[in-house]
Amino acid sequence: MGDQLKLLEDIEPLHGDGKEHLMVIAGPCSAESLEQILCTAHALKNAGIGIFRAGIWKPRTNPDSYSGPGKDGLEWLVKVKTETGMCVATEVATPEHVNEALDAGVDFLWIGARTTANPFAVQEIADTLAERHANNVGVLVKNPVNPDLALWIGALQRIYNAGIRRIAAVHRGFSTFGQHLYRNEPQWQIPIELKRRISNLPILCDPSHMGGKTELIAPLSQQALDMGFDGLMIECHCNPDKALSDRQQQITPEALRQVLHSLVMRNKLPLNDRLNELRQQIDLCDDNLLEILSRRMELCRQIGEFKKENNVTVVQTDRYNQILEHRMKQASELGMSSQFVQTIMQAVHQEAVKQQVVILNTNHEGSNPIQN
Repeated sequence: MGDQLKLLEDIEPLHGDGKEHLMVIAGPCSAESLEQILCTAHALKNAGIGIFRAGIWKPRTNPDSYSGPGKDGLEWLVKVKTETGMCVATEVATPEHVNEALDAGVDFLWIGARTTANPFAVQEIADTLAERHANNVGVLVKNPVNPDLALWIGALQRIYNAGIRRIAAVHRGFSTFGQHLYRNEPQWQIPIELKRRISNLPILCDPSHMGGKTELIAPLSQQALDMGFDGLMIECHCNPDKALSDRQQQITPEALRQVLHSLVMRNKLPLNDRLNELRQQIDLCDDNLLEILSRRMELCRQIGEFKKENNVTVVQTDRYNQILEHRMKQASELGMSSQFVQTIMQAVHQEAVKQQVVILNTNHEGSNPIQN
C-alpha cells in the first residue's frame, strides 16, 4: 500500500472559490428542468459559488424514484456554463456517462459512493478517462458506502493510474442500519487517516448526504473545516420543498450564503510558539503512555505464565467487569468520557488476552501449535 500511495504525490491542486478560497461545489441533487437548473445556478453565482453540481444520472435505491433526466440534462449544464461562466459537475457511473459528459464539456466528474464500492465499475471509468486522454477534467471520488479505507484508496489509485491528476476525495459518511442522528455516520477517523496517508490529496465534505437534514449542514461543515478539509459539496435547490429527490437535505442558495458566512476558517499551518510547546508536552505524554502500556503487557504476560502453570482459563469475566466499571467511573471523575475510556480498556484487554492465549499454547520448545 505504501508504494502505491507514493504514486499519488504529484496530484495537482484543485482551485477553490467562495470564502477564503474554500472549494465549494453546490447545486441540486437532481437536474429536474432547464428552468430549475438556471434558477439555482444564477442564484449560486450571485452567492459567489464557482462550481455548479447537478445529478444527471441518479443511482436511486427505489427504481420508482426520480433518477434524473439522463443525457438530455447535459444540455442544461452547457446552458449554465454559457450563461453564468460557472464550472459544472455531474456524477458518472458507467463508461457511457463519462463519454457523454466529456463530449458536453463537463468540468468535474464525481464517482458516487455506490460506484466507488465496485472496483470493476471504477476501473471501467478509469479506462475510459485514459482512452479519452481527459487530463484536464477534475475527478472527485466519494467514499464507498461501507467504511473501507482500502477500497476508497483503491478507487483513487485507479483514477490516478488513468493519467488524471486533478483528483479529490469527497467524504459523505458511511451507511449504517437503523435510525440514527446522521443519514450516513461521519466516522471522521477514516478521512483523517486518508489525509495522513496521502497528505497532498484534497478532501471535501458532503454534509448534505452525511447529515440528511438541512439543520445539520452548517455544524457538519464547520466540523469538516475544523479538521482541515479543503472544501464542501452541498446540495442546493431554488425550491427545496418541491424537489424531486432528497428534498429534506437541500437548502436554498440564500441559505448556503448564510452557512458560508457563518463558517470559521482555521489556519492549517499554525506557527505559534505556545502551540508548539503544547504539542511537545503531548509527545511526552504519548511516550509515557507507550512505556506504561509496555509495562502493563509485560505484567499480563507474567499472569499468562501463571495461568499456564495452573491450567487456568485466560478470560476472567468477573475481574474484567470490575476493571471496566472502576475505570469508567474513574474517567468521569477525571473529566473524561466514560465511553472513550471503555473503548481504550477494551482494546487493552483484547491485546492482553491475545498475548496470554499465545503463552498458554506455546510448548517448552517455544513453538505455538495454533500459529503453526
